[in-house]
Amino acid sequence: MSKGTLYIVATPLGNLEDITLRAIRVLKEASVIACEDTRRTVKLLNRYEIRTSMFIFHDYNKLRAGTVLIRRLSEGESVALVSDAGTPAISDPGYELVREAIHAGITVEVVPGPSALISAIVVSGLPTDHFTFEGFLPGRKEKRRKALQALAGETRTMVFYESPKRVGAFLAEAAEILGDRRACLVRELTKVHEEILRGTLAGLAAEIARRGTVLGEVTLVVGGAQKTVEMSVEEIVRAAIEDASGSSRDLAREISGRTGLSRKEVYTEILRQRAG
Repeated sequence: MSKGTLYIVATPLGNLEDITLRAIRVLKEASVIACEDTRRTVKLLNRYEIRTSMFIFHDYNKLRAGTVLIRRLSEGESVALVSDAGTPAISDPGYELVREAIHAGITVEVVPGPSALISAIVVSGLPTDHFTFEGFLPGRKEKRRKALQALAGETRTMVFYESPKRVGAFLAEAAEILGDRRACLVRELTKVHEEILRGTLAGLAAEIARRGTVLGEVTLVVGGAQKTVEMSVEEIVRAAIEDASGSSRDLAREISGRTGLSRKEVYTEILRQRAG
């Protein structure tokens, strides 16, 4: 008996029109749709007349439900994994199901589409050439502050998910620990009450404090620490070339990611030194 396929299906963040034709087809053809909350997923299914049965899979039942899904996949059924919104397996238990499916020799395919992470960073106006996704920081204040302190020197743009109940505390602590750097708060993306607030951490903290509460899903994009380079490009490249055996392009990419220097500038210097 041939095994089934696990499809990782991205679904709309809010606007139900933001779904691909392939996603609709896969959801219709799958044996079952694994979802976090049937009440939310059914709205999408009704909109596109999808009659596939649903199976609840979330953080609280992932062990039992995951075992059932892997068994069904092993028996030849196909499973479409969706989250409440956006791309599954990012800051949710979906990645564990994917891992188990791979371990069991089951084919895993992605049906790409909406992602709160990517949508927030491209609309933020902050640098996108290098960024890091930090997901949800710890809910407890002490652990959250330690996590922010560990990120104080991060030069890449940072993207966080946060609860609307904790976003005010997060912004205030981030402004204190990271400094008053540029930031963007994205709330309820693609929905009726979509809101994009750009400014500084301190400014956003003050705005949220003034409001008292915010509603809906929140994604925060925070600018990285100012980059400082004590060595010249020539010196950095010379030191790196001594132990490098890869291509000039790969080396330029590595040095640029590590130092924040222009990849083009580094690549030109690598070619100059290797030619000499």
